[in-house]
Amino acid sequence: MNPEKMFTNLEGKVITITGGSRGLGKEMALAYARCGANVVISSRKKENCEALASHITENMGVEAFPVECHVGDWSQCNTLFEKVHDQFGKCDVLVNNAGMSPLYKTLTDVSQELFDKVINVNLRGPFRLSAIFGEQMMKDGNGSIINVSSVAAAQPSPHEVPYGAAKAGLQSLTQSFSRAYAPQVRVNCIMPGPFLTDISDAWSEATHQSLKALPLGRGGQPDEVVGAALYFASEASSFTTGAVLKIDGGLIASPS
Repeated sequence: MNPEKMFTNLEGKVITITGGSRGLGKEMALAYARCGANVVISSRKKENCEALASHITENMGVEAFPVECHVGDWSQCNTLFEKVHDQFGKCDVLVNNAGMSPLYKTLTDVSQELFDKVINVNLRGPFRLSAIFGEQMMKDGNGSIINVSSVAAAQPSPHEVPYGAAKAGLQSLTQSFSRAYAPQVRVNCIMPGPFLTDISDAWSEATHQSLKALPLGRGGQPDEVVGAALYFASEASSFTTGAVLKIDGGLIASPS
């Protein structure tokens, strides 16, 4: 295949994206659809999934299938898998993008409920989805799993302790699953830094100002995750597995 076409030709592929109705997940769904893939858009908010799926189906010439799913609940993970395979008969790419990081005042204010909720969504759910989707991909003879981590996994702050721990665990899962389901299934990880999604609207002015100290001098635009998402989903990354790709404007390398 022409190397330039590897990134952009996803025709016939079925790609499932959790947290796919907003933010980085939405940008990935749109990019995959533009490249010819059928996409499964999953999140906890059914109406948001349906709205994006309708837009894609009506305007991009591919099928977009909305599925409500709370990935912290294993029974819902199982249902997502069943619905995807009932609809398409396969899944070529799974993107574990769903995540959450609730605010708290102090570390002693972190309740067991909050801690469990963060671990369930950011780590437990991706484990279950990777296990069941990955096992089927292995039987099918081919597949790719893309985990979406965070720079909090490598440079955690006191403001997101459970989240950073969960994302570090997700990067560990990337390594483990890349070996467990090799050579049929490639498992890789995107590690985003500060992206200016709708979540950034709640950031303080000081946080926004701090982005100027990054080597690239700004936060990322949501569509700037697309290159990595296409790389790991496509044959362009056919010799890449167990990798963690940092997309953070230089944050971790920055002395500040």
